[in-house]
Amino acid sequence: MRENISTIRTVVPILSIILLTAFCGFIIAKASITASLLLAAVIGIAVVSFLNVEVALYILIVSMLLSPEFMIGSLAGGSATASRGITIRFDDVLLVVIGIGWFFKTAINKELGLFLKTPLNVPIAAYISICLISTMLGFMMGRVKIATGFFFVLKYFEYYIVYFMVVNHLKERKQIERFVAVMLIVCGIVCLVAITQIPAGGRVTAPFEGATGEPNTLGGYLVFMLSIVLGLLATPESTGYKKSLAVLAVLIVISLLATLSRSSWVAVIPMLIALILFSKKKMALVAILIAVILLAPFSLPKAVKERALFTVTQRYHKEQIEIAGIRIDTSTSDRLRSWKNVLTTDFIRHPLFGYGVTGYRFLDAQFPKIIVETGMIGLFVFVWLLIAIFKNGLHVYRNTTEPLFNGLALGFLAGFVALLAHAVGSNTFIIVRIMEPFWFMTAVVIMIPSIATYEKKVPHMKAGDQNNKING
Repeated sequence: MRENISTIRTVVPILSIILLTAFCGFIIAKASITASLLLAAVIGIAVVSFLNVEVALYILIVSMLLSPEFMIGSLAGGSATASRGITIRFDDVLLVVIGIGWFFKTAINKELGLFLKTPLNVPIAAYISICLISTMLGFMMGRVKIATGFFFVLKYFEYYIVYFMVVNHLKERKQIERFVAVMLIVCGIVCLVAITQIPAGGRVTAPFEGATGEPNTLGGYLVFMLSIVLGLLATPESTGYKKSLAVLAVLIVISLLATLSRSSWVAVIPMLIALILFSKKKMALVAILIAVILLAPFSLPKAVKERALFTVTQRYHKEQIEIAGIRIDTSTSDRLRSWKNVLTTDFIRHPLFGYGVTGYRFLDAQFPKIIVETGMIGLFVFVWLLIAIFKNGLHVYRNTTEPLFNGLALGFLAGFVALLAHAVGSNTFIIVRIMEPFWFMTAVVIMIPSIATYEKKVPHMKAGDQNNKING
């Protein structure tokens, strides 16, 4: 039996290389130079991901915020998500390529396993299943275009592929240190790019977002990364690079202010409250928060103050909602109106499974979108998943004594709370540039107990021996 397995492991890669070479030769003979180079890059990444998953994950981390995107068509007709095209980003392609390489590797090496058992497996599987069922029902009733609906469900699924790839690969503390370091470096690059946009005026966006970027998306990402940085800074001895982290925190704050994203600014408040509630250095954080509140009116740029006040100072428009005699700006009014329409009328028409993914008009608010697309069942499962994430993150934080792990868990908890607040006025939990880093960090936090346990049991082991123990 072992000889047969060994033969299979030898023959399959050889056959794959032969077929791949033949395919490449055929494509290169027909395609342009640009297409050929792109194909070569994709194949190279596929080979790298097969041979070394960790290198592929580094490439993925970099591509999360530093890869271009392009639109394919638009979602027209019926009740589909209106006026939004299908956005493809390079990391979408990259993730598929890396995923295929990972699947091939696990298929050949059965002992690696495809999906490591974690506390989030069941709620993740349940949520994806509900999305598929709702979308299929929506298609059968004529509310969903099958290609568009399942394309979006597939994009949701890719976030969880990130999670499972990371949990399957993480084996030791040094990997976490390297992954987090690369994520923070990428964040620093994103901030520098954003800051260079400030002199041009307007709102800053993430790199490679084209002429019409999404400042709110960048804001959500920055709030989450700021929470990770502050979690490490608030934890004694979590890292030896606290000065660098302090500089990065300043860059993030400057970039965050320049996004002029009110949803992101609001999300900072629950994030700081969560840090104070969970941190062991409460008084220091409270003092910093008080200082920020007192200095903000005098130190904030004029554009930031005007944007914050715009909610209640916009000139009269017929689309505005009036609350207690105060007119709310049109953007906020539209979000409030969408909450009202979904909860009082539209949701009631399909209460159990909703309209299906993309079966309802575009909504820029996560929770109304969940309930109208997947119904009460979808909302229940989604909340179940959120609760599971929070409970496990809190358990890791309370039961971890290692400073690095403690700081990461603290930052993750605060960042998760911030994203929940951000999702009130944004589709936070389906935005690629926010969800890929979020699920990557979710995997890191979920794996902390396993790694910490083995480090305590066998501190004298070499990394290779420890990896074998964990795999076994």
